[in-house]
Amino acid sequence: MSLRIKEHIIYFLGIGGIGMSALARYFIAKGYQVHGYDRTPTSLTNQLEEEGMIIHFHENIGLIPTETGLVIYTPAIPTTNTEYQYLIKSGVRMMKRAEVLGMLSSEYKTIACAGTHGKTTTSTMLAYLMQQSAIGCQAFLGGISRNFDNNLLISETSPFMVVEADEYDRSFLHLHPFIAIITSTDSDHLDIYGNHESVQDAFSDFSQNIIPQGSLIIKKGIVLPLDNPLECNVYSYAVNEDADYYANNLSLENGLYHFDFNYPNGKISNLTLGIPGLYNVENAVAALAAALLAEVTPEELSAGLPDFRGVNRRFDIRINQNNLVYIDDYAHHPEELNACIGSARAMFPERKLTGIFQPHLFTRTRDFANEFAKSLSMLDEILLLPIYPARELPIPGITSKMLLSLIDHENKRLVQKDEILGIFAGKKIEVLLTMGAGDIDTLVDPIEVFFRNTLNQ
Repeated sequence: MSLRIKEHIIYFLGIGGIGMSALARYFIAKGYQVHGYDRTPTSLTNQLEEEGMIIHFHENIGLIPTETGLVIYTPAIPTTNTEYQYLIKSGVRMMKRAEVLGMLSSEYKTIACAGTHGKTTTSTMLAYLMQQSAIGCQAFLGGISRNFDNNLLISETSPFMVVEADEYDRSFLHLHPFIAIITSTDSDHLDIYGNHESVQDAFSDFSQNIIPQGSLIIKKGIVLPLDNPLECNVYSYAVNEDADYYANNLSLENGLYHFDFNYPNGKISNLTLGIPGLYNVENAVAALAAALLAEVTPEELSAGLPDFRGVNRRFDIRINQNNLVYIDDYAHHPEELNACIGSARAMFPERKLTGIFQPHLFTRTRDFANEFAKSLSMLDEILLLPIYPARELPIPGITSKMLLSLIDHENKRLVQKDEILGIFAGKKIEVLLTMGAGDIDTLVDPIEVFFRNTLNQ
């Protein structure tokens, strides 16, 4: 390993993050001792502790091992954190998560999936397809694969590594992929980028990092503002329109899509996608294209795709019965809300849609308030939680009450997390969506248990 860590202990600041936890799992699998801090215990941190990691949940420099050889931290950790401040002054080697991932991935043929939306499902689907083939792969994923119940895959033989390429804080610029996917370049993370043009520039820089003999698979219609021509091969992908890789002849049966996958000089007929959602057909086209370029066979792809079970919190159908459907989704951007709500409407066109949404970040709520309001108006009933601040301090005037006032809908209300189950008592729910990237995930299991108990009565 090129990191050359002399000491045997690695310390993670923000170990409970989805990307950080995958790295932590990697290092413990390689025989390192892993310690870490996070703000809040979760089911994921519980699993990490069961796997042998030592984690604490309050800032305490006395719990940082003195023999630590490397500190890996996430940019989501505020610089005011007392452990961060102590470690900066201590002289111990400190690296951002993205730097470490960049160094690890440099030893493989890396397939990096980027995009403001769709990258988690696409990269997880790709990793599954490759893992089910003779080629295999390592993978660092941005979500928990439901097939593997993990966000890390390790192979002792495969030359390929699949990674989710995160645009936040320009993290993906540490990667130099053999194959890259770009699913979308919408405006987001304006607290980092300032404007949409800077977001697009970052994706252009990412594409310039693709190695010359490599390939870029990019959604048709995305135009990158390139200063210099790309030296790699460039392929487009789409659904129901001509592209280098595209899906057509779509049909919907029992909530799942069947389609033909067309690629240069060939076609795979009558594929079945194991998860619902038209937007996931688009994700599948990108994943199939990358897998083919990595020399997975058409027969392996046709056999593997129906068994893909998706990612936790990505259109995650927790209950699907005639009188109640419950779907949980990570959607935290207006475009993601549109995809989630639109897919639910397409699957259950005659049923009432009730949505619980937790806005994520004051800056994102400020920057896309009108867009959020329009997306949420697609629901039949809206329950709006307070804004989840994550790393941010409040912004005067930017509240869920402000957002609620913009929603053109009568059936809407502000709620607190601890009110949710009480609201459901005695209430007829047909299709329920929980949406958001904050701690709304702590409601998912209680809601599922509540409704399963109700259904069994």
